[in-house]
Amino acid sequence: VLRNPMSSLRFADFFAGSGLVSLGVRHAMTTVWANDICARKASVYRANYGGEHFRLGSIAEVNGGEIPAAEVVWASFPCQDLSLAGRIGGIGASRSGLFWEWLRVLDEMPERPRLLAIENVVGLVSASGGREYRQLHEALVSRGYRVGPMLLDAKLWLPQSRPRIFVVAVDRAVATASLEDHGANWLHPEAVQKAVRGLQDVVYWSLPRPPQSKVRLSDLIEWDAAVFDVPRRDALLQLLSPVHAAALEKLPLASRAVFPGYRRTRNGRQVLELRFDALAGCLRTAEGGSSRQFVLLWSDGAMQARLLTKREIGALMGAPPDYWMPESYNEAYNAMGDAVAVPVVQFLTDHLLLPLASTNHVRRAAQDCSRVLPHRMSSPGIRARSASLWW
Repeated sequence: VLRNPMSSLRFADFFAGSGLVSLGVRHAMTTVWANDICARKASVYRANYGGEHFRLGSIAEVNGGEIPAAEVVWASFPCQDLSLAGRIGGIGASRSGLFWEWLRVLDEMPERPRLLAIENVVGLVSASGGREYRQLHEALVSRGYRVGPMLLDAKLWLPQSRPRIFVVAVDRAVATASLEDHGANWLHPEAVQKAVRGLQDVVYWSLPRPPQSKVRLSDLIEWDAAVFDVPRRDALLQLLSPVHAAALEKLPLASRAVFPGYRRTRNGRQVLELRFDALAGCLRTAEGGSSRQFVLLWSDGAMQARLLTKREIGALMGAPPDYWMPESYNEAYNAMGDAVAVPVVQFLTDHLLLPLASTNHVRRAAQDCSRVLPHRMSSPGIRARSASLWW
């Protein structure tokens, strides 16, 4: 058990990967169960948290009856069949279709979770005209949940452009009015609104908009890290478009700047596409349909080039410097590129999951007490004092 001694709220982390979701909820909940099929990511998880509560293997082999009860259940199910950077096979395809296996496991759990959280790429709501999301939504509604999708971009907290869809579903019996809006807000761009149009039991969650982070990509860069040799640097620079090359030529000599970029194939030729907004591009794995991310480093009138370092990759996901990652660069890149940004999870936990789970937990505890001590809980004085202690 990844225990938080200050909290009795229990958390189950499906498709846990390298463990950044468990890290994001750790201040508020106790992870009692986690799983993933990837042995390499499992080694990252176990190195950081231990392995007693971690199960390695396919979710198709998981029996819901074996999973401890949990107030909150999270699933970052595979995105490959929904990613706009890959082949969009949909939520019924082999990888993203594991969502249905997850539902089977939930159905088998002796105590049905009252609060679910799901994370995936924006393609979940935008692909196929929203059809993929509607299947997910209706499956949850049929199980007694009210469901609210939202888009959160890690760039509000970190210098990385990483928009993701987060779906929070809650049992119909749980009171949610204080956490809802009457319609779409900043969490619901047009793609989300289109996907939910005409659906039943849609919740428009209401969360405070966080201030834009002032941390820039250049603040996270290891300026003394090893760079490419001149021939490799020049080969990379030759892939720049004329527009981007011209922009770099205008840089002041006495300045320092970072320009991240990915190699893309455009009109049959390979190009290096740069960002000029002080943000890294979205970290992805090779399975997500992308290559590794390069950075061009301008300092003291000279341009250098290299890949992002492992420490930079971890920092862009919100992992602390002492978070263990594999020695292999590719394995570390995949462990982080397939994860969920920590401060986004923390924000969602503090402003939505924790209030919902605490309300549910408190009510269930009170119900349990009333069954054990009905004569004591029936006293108006006891009820009043209990309420003051809960809140």
